[in-house]
Amino acid sequence: MHHKQLHVDHEAQAEARVPDSVARLRALNVELAVERLEIELVTSMQAIESEWRALDLDNLNSLHQSYDWCAAWVEAHRRPLAVIVGKADADTAFILPVEIVSSRGIRIAKFIGADHSNINTGLFAADFAAALGSIAPEHLSAMLKAALGDHADLLLLQNIPLSWRERPNPLVRLPTVQNQNYAYQLPLLENWEATLKQLNAKNRRKKFRVQSKRLEALGGFEYVAGGTPEEQHRLLDAFFAQKSQRFQALGLPDVFSDAETKEFLHGAIDARDPGIPAFGLEMHAIQLKGEHDGHIAALAGISRKGDHVVCQFSSIDESIAADASPGEFLFWQMIQRQQDHGVSLFDFGLGDQSYKRSWAPEETAHYDVVLPMNARGAAMGLLHRTITRGKALVKSHPRLYKIAQRMRRFA
Repeated sequence: MHHKQLHVDHEAQAEARVPDSVARLRALNVELAVERLEIELVTSMQAIESEWRALDLDNLNSLHQSYDWCAAWVEAHRRPLAVIVGKADADTAFILPVEIVSSRGIRIAKFIGADHSNINTGLFAADFAAALGSIAPEHLSAMLKAALGDHADLLLLQNIPLSWRERPNPLVRLPTVQNQNYAYQLPLLENWEATLKQLNAKNRRKKFRVQSKRLEALGGFEYVAGGTPEEQHRLLDAFFAQKSQRFQALGLPDVFSDAETKEFLHGAIDARDPGIPAFGLEMHAIQLKGEHDGHIAALAGISRKGDHVVCQFSSIDESIAADASPGEFLFWQMIQRQQDHGVSLFDFGLGDQSYKRSWAPEETAHYDVVLPMNARGAAMGLLHRTITRGKALVKSHPRLYKIAQRMRRFA
């Protein structure tokens, strides 16, 4: 899948000026270093913070494996860590931020914060990403088992694309199963007109005008984007309340209800560097004016790394202005704002929903690495594969999926 990058890639320009002979020598040195690859386990984030932050600078390494995102999760959940570090000679080739989660008495090594991440890549040094693909999968598996075997029964790394923006991910050469969920993306092109042309632009503009008129008829609205940390935290608390009511009305469990998840997301708001276009979480909202002044009709939280924005969650309150479709109206506002702020890919995240398909012309398959450390892990891995394939089968048949959704509500 190809996405146009609008920012100037100075590193790529510099690489283009490197003589072929120097480039070949560098590639050879990397391959030789990979042959001497060693894997070690680290139980403290702080012990490798400098190496971790260095890999964070590569925008093709997911925000969800960034140091600050993971630190916010670890601070809230306090689970045992088993961070996997690959060393090629003196260089850090990769970091897999892993925590240990117990399920049915089985120790599972998962990406930190896996339950609330939309895309996972691990952290790979650009020079080593391609070279690591030359390692025999069984050799890499054996090295991971040797490093992790005393700490976990199963390595389960979820939601990994085969390649991300044309960079193949070395992890998918390990034993995998395709995840039942896809992610949905909208490329933001050279201007708003070009972006809308990927969709049904005429119909979408008409809907936007109707939504605007209906909101104005109620007294108007304010599009809230960002704001002070205090305002951001207030909007996040409003989201928790709004989403809880929505889940209750649908008869679904509230995945944001536990105190640790709330603490983590509040921490993600504070995980930002004002000097670069990146932030852990930023809240956006449609807030009514007039008679219903202050009423929040729709909310969403987005994250950014480089020119890639991910929508982490969204919610609506249909008690007022339901016919104005405030959730869809909020997405128009958010996407257009990101268009004007140097973003070239707006990601709606995992999960098939109609509003995502209406906005996103591209979808990305994700895969789960399932690598048992022992017999107990093999049994849990087989269960994960079976459940994942079963969910994928149900989702591929609309009638079965509708039945499953109804059953879930009454479970």
